[in-house]
Amino acid sequence: MPVPTPALLPRPQHLVVGEGELLLDAGTRVSAPDELADVLAWLQGALRPATGLPLREGGDDAAIRLALHADLGPETFTLSTGPDGAVVRGGDRAGVFYGCQALLQLLPPAVHRRAPVAGRRWALPAVEVRDAPRFAWRGVMLDVARHFTPKHDVLRFIDLMAMHRLNTLHWHLTEDQGWRLEITKYPRLTEVGAWRSESQVGAAEDSPSDGRPHGGFYTQDDVREVVAYAAARGITVVPEIETPGHVRAALAAYPELGVTGEQRDVSTRWGIEVDVLNMEESTVEFFTDVLDEVMDLFPSTVIGIGGDECPRDQWRADPRAQQRMRELGLEREADLQAWFMRRLDDHLTARGRRSFGWDEVLEGELAPTAVVASWRGMAGAVTAARRGHDVVACPDELVYLDYRQSELPNEPIPVATPLTVEDVYTRFEPVPPELTPEEARHVLGGQANVWTEHADSPRTVDYLVFPRLCAVAEVLWADDERDLEDFQRRLDAQLERLDAVGVEHRRASGPLPWQERPGVVGRPSTREERAAHMAELTRSITDG
Repeated sequence: MPVPTPALLPRPQHLVVGEGELLLDAGTRVSAPDELADVLAWLQGALRPATGLPLREGGDDAAIRLALHADLGPETFTLSTGPDGAVVRGGDRAGVFYGCQALLQLLPPAVHRRAPVAGRRWALPAVEVRDAPRFAWRGVMLDVARHFTPKHDVLRFIDLMAMHRLNTLHWHLTEDQGWRLEITKYPRLTEVGAWRSESQVGAAEDSPSDGRPHGGFYTQDDVREVVAYAAARGITVVPEIETPGHVRAALAAYPELGVTGEQRDVSTRWGIEVDVLNMEESTVEFFTDVLDEVMDLFPSTVIGIGGDECPRDQWRADPRAQQRMRELGLEREADLQAWFMRRLDDHLTARGRRSFGWDEVLEGELAPTAVVASWRGMAGAVTAARRGHDVVACPDELVYLDYRQSELPNEPIPVATPLTVEDVYTRFEPVPPELTPEEARHVLGGQANVWTEHADSPRTVDYLVFPRLCAVAEVLWADDERDLEDFQRRLDAQLERLDAVGVEHRRASGPLPWQERPGVVGRPSTREERAAHMAELTRSITDG
């Protein structure tokens, strides 16, 4: 009888199934050089709970060995298993870690449970695997501003990213509805800005509110823990401080930052608020101070500064804003926003960092090192790459995981257009075909975006994210050849693993009864309506 092909996800570049197996038992030992001691400890911690095996450290005769190999590239690994033992080799620490993740996938899905599994036989089939990622940026944006995600749930989300060899957590920390990061120089950002009186329920304009206060923030010690936890799993945390729109929470804390100077509450409604930052030097100084603390907390080379969905009505109507434009020699309100973004961009560049902004930042001149997130389709990716900027592809119609997953009437929140796991797998391509090979080198990769207006708990995030994130992970890791039938076979096994760790993912048959949210309405639309809405949005934030 032929040995079944292991269901590895993401799909490896090279996989050959051999004969025999490596049985894990009480005498199985593991080993690694000192520089991989933490990866070895992680592997022991991943295997011990379900297997009940001690997996003590051994020497050169250990059955499972980890090693670095100079001939392998970054994040690249090989995995060789057979009756005589298993060896994971990586080009760097991350590569070895990914090889360990692949090793876990050779075992029954129950290995992922955090409690003993009685009566199970644990054996690794004989395989030879060689693998490397297609893209360097394989990410997820997690919005913790609309609904706060407690630290332990962020750590859990990082573990789920690591299971899929994703390596970038874009952490959306500030919004109209909440400021989630402690800034010691400006304590009111969290004392006031981290809390709102209630939250809108649903996406329709006339949706009711829940009447419940909501809030929370991360202390700087929390952030250091999250960053270290992610780094141990090969994940870089890229923070985002939203400017100069989506700043209502900051204005509630410091009204003098606004155009009117009037006191504002932290927003309780979804959508785009008209309130924006004023363009005074004192406001620039305020946000460069904030970015200084951000850079001290986050070692990421890339730092997000937002730039999206910024109305310009207040600047247009305000005499002082118009005077400021004349002082700066600017003709359009769009130029005023571009001037502000470039000031923050220059500040980051001076400290050896790179700014990261949504594709609206292309309306102005950026530092050559700036990175652009293309979210309004892929037009931003094309424009940015042709200007010489690096690009992260995250087109809304393909990787916005808050979008509804079907047209079923019991989808929890029927927002926007349907986006199925098959849509993501077959249609998401980070490199626009119209780019030349030279221009295409600017595409760092891509990410899924998880907006949380309608995800007020980790279980709702689970439902929205999985299994669509599995498809995103494979698109970003594997080569650009797609085999939907083979992917579905491997996805079925991956969903068993997610079940084992308690992920409440969406079933192919639709939402389970407890995943439905009766009475919570959305704003469904067709693809044609979505395209018209995006065109309108683009017009609304430009001057012609």
